[in-house]
Amino acid sequence: MPKLSAACALSLGLVMAGCASIDSTPTAPASLAVLQESAHRQGDDLLSAGLGHAGLLTAAPPAFADANAPTPAELRKRALWASWRGIADLMPGGGFGQLYGTLQDVPGREFSTLVRLPGANQPHRVVVQVPDNFDAAKRCVVVAPSSGSRGVYGAVAVAGPWALPRGCALAYTDKGAGSDYFDLDAQAGVRADGTTAALDAADDFAFLPDAPINASGVAVKHAHSKDNPESDWGRHVRQAADIALQALDSAVPAAAPFTHANTRVIAVGISNGGGAVLRAAEDADGWLDGVVAGEPNVYSDGAGSRALYDYTTEAAVLMPCALLAIDNLPASPLSAAGKALGQLRCASLAASGAISGADQAAQAADALARLQATGWTAQALQAGALSVDFDLWRAVAVTYASAYGRYGVGEHPCDYAFSATTAQHAPRAATQAERGAWLADGSGIPPGAGVNIVDTRMAAPDFLAPGTHCLRQLWAGNDAAAQRVQAGIAATKAGLPSAGLPVMVVHGNADGLIPFAFSSAPYAAAAKAAGRELSLWQIDHVQHFDGFLALPDYAARYLPLLPYVYRALDAVEARLDGKAALPADAHIRTTPRGAGQPLGAANLAMPE
Repeated sequence: MPKLSAACALSLGLVMAGCASIDSTPTAPASLAVLQESAHRQGDDLLSAGLGHAGLLTAAPPAFADANAPTPAELRKRALWASWRGIADLMPGGGFGQLYGTLQDVPGREFSTLVRLPGANQPHRVVVQVPDNFDAAKRCVVVAPSSGSRGVYGAVAVAGPWALPRGCALAYTDKGAGSDYFDLDAQAGVRADGTTAALDAADDFAFLPDAPINASGVAVKHAHSKDNPESDWGRHVRQAADIALQALDSAVPAAAPFTHANTRVIAVGISNGGGAVLRAAEDADGWLDGVVAGEPNVYSDGAGSRALYDYTTEAAVLMPCALLAIDNLPASPLSAAGKALGQLRCASLAASGAISGADQAAQAADALARLQATGWTAQALQAGALSVDFDLWRAVAVTYASAYGRYGVGEHPCDYAFSATTAQHAPRAATQAERGAWLADGSGIPPGAGVNIVDTRMAAPDFLAPGTHCLRQLWAGNDAAAQRVQAGIAATKAGLPSAGLPVMVVHGNADGLIPFAFSSAPYAAAAKAAGRELSLWQIDHVQHFDGFLALPDYAARYLPLLPYVYRALDAVEARLDGKAALPADAHIRTTPRGAGQPLGAANLAMPE
């Protein structure tokens, strides 16, 4: 008997309450959604919850008055703090607020809800921000799906500074992932308002897993929803746009009705959010007017395209060793850990016959050659050091393998799980304070916010190798588990954008997490060959994480992506206003600022 035996009944209750199911068709009955309205003014604005630039720069997150029972307002403020810091470079000298972007006070209202795609097991969060300066004559909505697996505010830095000050409404979606974790030991989860409650005390959970009676640890929505959310990213974006129109009808009744026929909708996202808006671009219903995708995780039929899971697991296996053959890698606080892992990995790969070489140097050179043979560029390999140092390759692969295979709690084909852990890495029950902060502090992919990966296959001397090789075999193998995961990956492949839809794609060619050569380049080539209206900007010296430009060596070597996203939004708006055609494809040749130097306009070489 399932441990969460009330799950079905509670899920049914959610459909009738705050978790409405909306059919994403041109005549979608969006009025089914139940929206919770809140005002954000006088020191609590839409863009930063009143924190401003200085508050977002504080090293410590906004505190809770009671760590065991944070309020919805406290959780919102802390979630915005974490979302800004995870995406944008706000450091002095980084250019934000001077060369690009703004953190001006933007008062207004938020409309939040849980909505469920038809056929989905779990809901996704949608928040619509309507600024007080909303331009009812312009009638503009920007839809911004979260990057990575982040919570619903995960695209605030991507879209907020562009959309809100110019009077556009802004719709966010966590696209079926987010940090609505469920504590299997305490039988407690995150409610619609962000607070946590026990299973028998609420009926509005944002994620309610189907778990066996003996399950323990933490259930993670992206991994354990059994929905393969990535296959529905475009539908999440469309549903968020529908909810935005409903919110505008409520917020600005004098100008209602707001419809896709009379309201401009632009979708923008980076990373997974970039992939989501490109999936939405496939829809030929005409509801979407323009798209900007930054560093998109997109798998397409374009020549050279590779699935995220393919190159992630390849990198997880080979890159720690391969990087020992590359000089002058960018330095992070965990570079020593990355190098130590590489030394162990070279030895274990050589012992298994996966690579050759009489000594470590020769083994690293062979691992590097194997990566280069599958399309990894020098720039992507250099920046990939960050993902090795922080163990991101394994973290992504663990979560995505479960999602692609639609595996539930306790079903991971490589026996991974998630839990709070002791100092000795043993699973333990989460505390009430840890659980209460998950919504604000979690990134949607452990480790983080006190939730760690539990690897039951660890074995000396290369402790992470057994599980990592298992993850790789789910792509390279042919057993039942591999076929199940591969089928889920195939369901994420993007089609062409709709004919006549203006699309801008911007991507750094030093991206080490989602390499340009595997994603944007083949997608854009296929779209342009089919006659679609798409412009591609390839940018030198831009890696994947603007937030990591807070690290001195990364700031010296790399430039932020967000300025180019904002400029691309300007270009799409000009195209829609009939002022200019989309700009031509461009290879933007930038100049790093160097150690200790402030970012200048000359470094960015921003296209006009």
